[in-house]
Amino acid sequence: MIVAASFTGVIKTVLILIGVLVIIRIIGRTLIAKRNLEHERDLINREREFQKKKEFVRKNQGKTSILSKGKIQAEDSDFEEVK
Repeated sequence: MIVAASFTGVIKTVLILIGVLVIIRIIGRTLIAKRNLEHERDLINREREFQKKKEFVRKNQGKTSILSKGKIQAEDSDFEEVK
């Protein structure tokens, strides 16, 4: 069976393929841009946390603080000298 392709049919097929490729490309670029924005936000948040820690250390440098972690179960015991 021989099928004859018309010129307009070939042009339509080519245009449809080009359109599909353009749409796929646009979607791909949009997804890449979204990923880059999320990465940039993450970097900005890390930088803010680093600056906060840096400021806290600068502000409290040389100061002594006693940390209490709650009650500790300890038993006082005497010691014997070894002769």
